[in-house]
Amino acid sequence: MDYAERDTGDEYGEGVPCWADAMLPDVEGGKRFYGELFGWTFDEGAGPEYGHYAQASLGGRAVAALAPKADGRMPTVWTVYLATPDAAALAGRIKAAGGSMVTEAMTVGPFGTMGLAADPEGAVFGLWQAGTHRGFGLTQAPGAFCWTEVYSRDKDRVDPFYEGVFGYRGHDLDLDGVAFRTWSPAGAEPGPDTAVGGRQLFPAADAVGARSADGYSTPEMPPHFLVYFTVADADATTATATRLGGRALMPPTDIPYGRMAVIRDNQGAVFAVLQD
Repeated sequence: MDYAERDTGDEYGEGVPCWADAMLPDVEGGKRFYGELFGWTFDEGAGPEYGHYAQASLGGRAVAALAPKADGRMPTVWTVYLATPDAAALAGRIKAAGGSMVTEAMTVGPFGTMGLAADPEGAVFGLWQAGTHRGFGLTQAPGAFCWTEVYSRDKDRVDPFYEGVFGYRGHDLDLDGVAFRTWSPAGAEPGPDTAVGGRQLFPAADAVGARSADGYSTPEMPPHFLVYFTVADADATTATATRLGGRALMPPTDIPYGRMAVIRDNQGAVFAVLQD
C-alpha cells in the first residue's frame, strides 16, 4: 500500500476508490468538526436539487464531502465510492453476482452518475461514473483519503463477488493474526504495493463480546466499509477528535503499515486515520 502524497489524475480505473462522503444530521456541525480535525475548508454547498451537498477541500483540491440526511432513519455514515466508466452496466454485474442496488444509478446533473450498492452480505458502497466531478483531487496526504476495506463474515461469498464484479486481483496477508486480503486493480500485479482496498474478516461468531485482533471489529457489527484518512500524528488527531466530541473506538495502535485509530465523530459517523 503506497502512502506517498499523491495529486490524482483525471481518470480512475474501474473499482478504484475515487470519492467519499458522510451523511450527517448536522452538516454545519460536521464542518466545524472536520474543519478543525483535518484542516478542511468547504464550499457554499450545492442547491436543494443536489441535496445541499458540501464539498471539502485541502489547498483547493477536493478531498471529501458532507451531506445532510434527508431522512432521520438513514444511517450516519461515511461512504466510499468506486469508479466506473459505466454505472448502469456495473449495477447489472452487481445484481448478477448476488449483490443489490440500494439506490439505482442516476445522473447528478453535469457532475456524474452515482448509485449505492450492497454486496452479498449487505456492506454498502457507492458507484461513481465521472462527469465534471472527477473525484478526489488529492489522496495519501494529511487530511486526505488513503485507504478503504470491507469488514465481512464469509470470504467465500464476498471475495468472488468483488473479484468477479471489478476484476480485482487478491493477495492474502496475515496481519498479527488478522486474516486480511488486499485487492489490486485488474491487470496489476497483486500485492500491497498496488492495492486499492481490502477485505477483513470479523471475529468468529462464537466469540460474541470479544474484539478481534484488529482491536476494532466485533462479531455483532454488520458488514461495512471503513474509510481511512492520512494524518501526520494519529495520537494528536485522536485527542483532537475526542476534544471535539468524538470517541476513539480503537485507540492509536501500531500496525505493519503505520499507526492507526478508528474514530466515531460527534454525530456517529465512523472513520479511521492512518499515520504512515
